[in-house]
Amino acid sequence: MTELERDQTRELTITRMAHGGEGIGELDGRVVFVRGAYPGDVVEATVTQVKKRFARAELTQVSTAGPLRVEQTCPAAAAGAGCCDFGDLDPAQETGIKAEILLGQLSRLGRVADAPTPELIELQPVRGWRTRVRLGVDKQGRAGFRAHASRDLVLIPCTQVAPELLDGLVGPGARTFTPGAEVVAVLDSTGARHVVETRRAPRGRRVEKVTDVLEGTGTVTEQADGHTFHFPATAFWQAHVQAPDAYTGLIRRWLADLAPAENRTGWDLYGGVGLFVPALADSLGEGATVHSVDYSPAAAALSQDTLAPYGLEVHNDRVEKALDQLPAPRVVVLDPPRTGAGDEVVAGIAKQQPERVVHVGCDPATFSRDAAAWEENGYRLERLAVVNAFPGTHHFEVIGELSRG
Repeated sequence: MTELERDQTRELTITRMAHGGEGIGELDGRVVFVRGAYPGDVVEATVTQVKKRFARAELTQVSTAGPLRVEQTCPAAAAGAGCCDFGDLDPAQETGIKAEILLGQLSRLGRVADAPTPELIELQPVRGWRTRVRLGVDKQGRAGFRAHASRDLVLIPCTQVAPELLDGLVGPGARTFTPGAEVVAVLDSTGARHVVETRRAPRGRRVEKVTDVLEGTGTVTEQADGHTFHFPATAFWQAHVQAPDAYTGLIRRWLADLAPAENRTGWDLYGGVGLFVPALADSLGEGATVHSVDYSPAAAALSQDTLAPYGLEVHNDRVEKALDQLPAPRVVVLDPPRTGAGDEVVAGIAKQQPERVVHVGCDPATFSRDAAAWEENGYRLERLAVVNAFPGTHHFEVIGELSRG
């Protein structure tokens, strides 16, 4: 057989999924990662990268579709947008596949040999679920979705997004915007649409400064966990319409067995606008104090009237800098960005010896690395949940509960 080389087109069978939406097969003794391929598929793929132990290939053709494959439901993804990379995966199988990916990451990266069986939480709807979206704007002022691994735009609506959110913004007859800007559109809990412009964000960064409010007030109203929050359209909030209630409900359920104790201090790290504050405070009991830390001025610097009944102290600072300034907690909830909390933050929390930690992660690889750091600092995973909060994509949310010893 010919030695595997770049630009070859070869046929292979996909046997399992990797993190990042790539199917895994094997050629000439090497693991081969193929984006857009699923277990059971027989595909033709063109090799794009060859390393000593693995290779990557671009899907050329599906020779035989496996049992997980369905018709692509998103026209934007079909045209090359990087949005719905799981839009042609059977939705009924999606959460199970994501749980398998998580357990693989925990084993390889987290070195967690005995991870608890994850609870699988499906969120509905599986299409039209996204209530906030960030769009690119081309040189002609047209808004659209980024093509996969590119700054190019696809000027077709995506099926993730609540249909009314994109009306008149993307597609034929849509209005135009400032060339090179980014457009943030939000459909809030009251049904109001807010459309604002910001400058284009550097790769991997979030830009929160609004340069122009084009529709609505620019201040959204969101309801979750029996509370109402007001904040700028650019501030962080969960994208799936059902996600905030799902996360707060899970935190309440997991912390419901806390016995009364003298220490009623909680930490809400990367706390944003304070979504988790009521659930954390109620779990700690009457007289609880919650210290919420977030670096985002659009979130942490804004007072929320709905949180007034709680013993809340807000710290507009980086988490790693704030830890040594806070009183020792009994319970910590943290929801770090996609890059994870990291060794320094995990060690800083563990140093204070909280009884329980609820760790929310939106990337299984960084969550698994954080899990390894927790174990090194004397904590173990007691419970796990996989929340399919991004249906039709390879992304998902992981929530873990850890305790000392």
